[in-house]
Amino acid sequence: MRTAPRGHVLVVAEDLDPSADLVVHALAEREVPVMRFDLARFPRHLDLAAEHDGHKPGWLGELATGTRAVQLEEVRAVYYRRPGLPQISSAVDPAYREWAQGQALVAMVQVLGALPVVWVHHPDVYRASAHKPGQLAAASAAGLRVPRTLITNSLPRARNWADGVGGSLIVKPVTAGAITLDGRNMMLPTRRFEADELDESIGLTAHMLQEWIPKAFEVRLTVVGDHMFPVAIHAGSEAAHVDWRSDYDALEYEPVPIPDDVAAGVRRFMAGYRLNYGAFDFVVTPAGDWVFLECNPAGQWQFIAAATKLPIAEAHASLLQGAV
Repeated sequence: MRTAPRGHVLVVAEDLDPSADLVVHALAEREVPVMRFDLARFPRHLDLAAEHDGHKPGWLGELATGTRAVQLEEVRAVYYRRPGLPQISSAVDPAYREWAQGQALVAMVQVLGALPVVWVHHPDVYRASAHKPGQLAAASAAGLRVPRTLITNSLPRARNWADGVGGSLIVKPVTAGAITLDGRNMMLPTRRFEADELDESIGLTAHMLQEWIPKAFEVRLTVVGDHMFPVAIHAGSEAAHVDWRSDYDALEYEPVPIPDDVAAGVRRFMAGYRLNYGAFDFVVTPAGDWVFLECNPAGQWQFIAAATKLPIAEAHASLLQGAV
């Protein structure tokens, strides 16, 4: 057992988050002190008192619940993973609740964000790196191969571009976001289609069209600091072959090596965005070429770790512990 380092790691996540659970467990095994909370507990069940004395850089103060407290100057790392929004008391006039929620959110995130610690990830870094149009440009600049892509709401432009591609296409959301259908929230999957299916509905909003890349298989590459965990995802159904998120029951997972040039491109991509975590999706063609699709800077990894027994939680713990 390694000697426990000084300083706390803050884990800021929803209460029911299996990935955060695994990180907390890995840190506990190393005897690293952890304080876990959801932003939804602030300000009703969590107190923040942060002071700047006007001279020294940084903030001093305390985060406290009813049962424990952590000094801000003792925080050494923050694992920030999809927490809820601050919940405002019903005692606040409804006209001011959204304003009060914004005050609470910015206060907590920006005070913590000003601490000289490692983040996985700071919300500002997440916002800068989370969207597909910017990612495709960044991936190309990093030396990764990307699909030919068109973002448009123009049917004539879409048809002209599709003629140039000369093959099957896919359509996917420009940005992640849930939609409510039949009373349940769901993510819209990627859909494969042919050029003659394009119609006037494309003018209703922006659409992201890409060339269909022939697949031998796909890869979910989980990157934690300097550690890379490339895992092939083999699809056992037609739906999963188009978008593996559509049919998890039809998937098989296999750790695979990553080509040196792809690994170097991924490192350049992450350095450009200042990322120390990313869940990358690649298509591997029958010829063995790796084609970048996207990177989710807060992507799920628990299912990969469960299926492969890869030490992804331990890599998170090492990254966070390295800051203490």
